[in-house]
Amino acid sequence: MWLKKEMAETYKMERREHLEKLMQKALSIGASDAKAIRSDDILVEEKLAKLCIEPRCSNYGLSSSCPPYVSGPSGFRKLKDKLKNAIVVRVIVPSDVLLSNESRELWRFLHELVAQIEQEAIGMGYINSIAFAGGSCKQIFCQEHSDCQKISGNGKCRHPQYARSSMSGYGINVFALMEACGWETNLNTQEVVSNDDSMSWVAGVVMIG
Repeated sequence: MWLKKEMAETYKMERREHLEKLMQKALSIGASDAKAIRSDDILVEEKLAKLCIEPRCSNYGLSSSCPPYVSGPSGFRKLKDKLKNAIVVRVIVPSDVLLSNESRELWRFLHELVAQIEQEAIGMGYINSIAFAGGSCKQIFCQEHSDCQKISGNGKCRHPQYARSSMSGYGINVFALMEACGWETNLNTQEVVSNDDSMSWVAGVVMIG
């Protein structure tokens, strides 16, 4: 009995060390913030996933990583039951970037960031790890193509190394996710920030297991 307990404690310690390494990796790549949380702290809501359908998101049905081609809230809840830890990342940028021609590069960077953390976790032995990000991979990686090869049946995903599923289609409450990490959702204070100085953020999550 004492041996099993000691082995369990050793495993927990190794897991904490691995999660810390993954957070440091995210920061070294370019994340503004990175936090390890329990999967149970991720709030999933049916009503948020339904917003992809009504009002219809312009990216609905355009890629295999968005509804109706994803398992949605029910699928993510099953994932939470299976994978008990997660790494949340956030990238802070000037708000103007999200409304500019630079936004596509920002979303691309976010997908590449969580994909790298996912692969790093898999390399550590957490072979079921899977990443999610904001934004539609169709608009980010394949905007110049008329279709998603995977759903059209014309081939495989053009960017499997980086394109990841959108959190929206799974009903992940991103604001609650930020709060679970202890991060402010509003980065601006009315007293000191003008429109030109306004800051915002984009986020992603990597389920570890």
